[in-house]
Amino acid sequence: MPLVSVVMPVHNSAATLGASVRSVLAQTHTDVELLVTDDASCDGSMDLLREFARQDERVLPESAPEQGGAARARNLAVERARGDYVAFLDSDDMWLPTKVEQQLAFAATADAPLTFTSYYKVDAQYDGEAADIPNGRVVQARERVGYREMLIQDHIGALTAMYDRSVLGTRLMPDMPKRQDYALWLSIMRDGTRARGLQEPLAVYRAQRPGSLSSNKLALIPYNWKLYRDHERLSAPRSTLALSGAAWHSLRKSRI
Repeated sequence: MPLVSVVMPVHNSAATLGASVRSVLAQTHTDVELLVTDDASCDGSMDLLREFARQDERVLPESAPEQGGAARARNLAVERARGDYVAFLDSDDMWLPTKVEQQLAFAATADAPLTFTSYYKVDAQYDGEAADIPNGRVVQARERVGYREMLIQDHIGALTAMYDRSVLGTRLMPDMPKRQDYALWLSIMRDGTRARGLQEPLAVYRAQRPGSLSSNKLALIPYNWKLYRDHERLSAPRSTLALSGAAWHSLRKSRI
């Protein structure tokens, strides 16, 4: 069975971390390693991770040398990865039990080194487990996306993404305060690679708390603009077009 390296950054996530970790350990495809980087938490997250590691050797937590943000935390985990595939899950999101099994089967026939899935969306205060399919609020995955489509909209939910290291090698996220996952997908697709989406929802996304940066769509505009201009080297007109598409996509998803 292919080994799947699951990358999880953690910063003061004790309230939601347990459900996230349990959703990985409950996968029907059991050959996974959970690579967790604790980014200077002060709420007991690392103690919780050590207890999980004591109970299950697949949980491999490490502390970041200093607080550096989500991109650096993810990259520290990716650099430890031994798996054939790398997948991503944040410490407040969850996977349904068959997520890895179904996505591996899909990837084997999809002829695409980057795959993703549909996912459920729940409120920030949701306290259930992943196996309890929560509601009918589904962010639907597109069947195929390429670089042009991704410039207008980020169609890939990071909690569902998985890439094939045998094809793409080890790919790290750009060291950006926000949108680093979006930047990684664009860098993979820039050479013509297309991603394939599995239509079944296999993950649970926890909406951000009101007032957080991710919940404030207007606050994300400068980060998107910097991504288009500095990372993708787009002209001002193309960046404006892409920003308009991103704003529309964010508004549409916020209504789900």
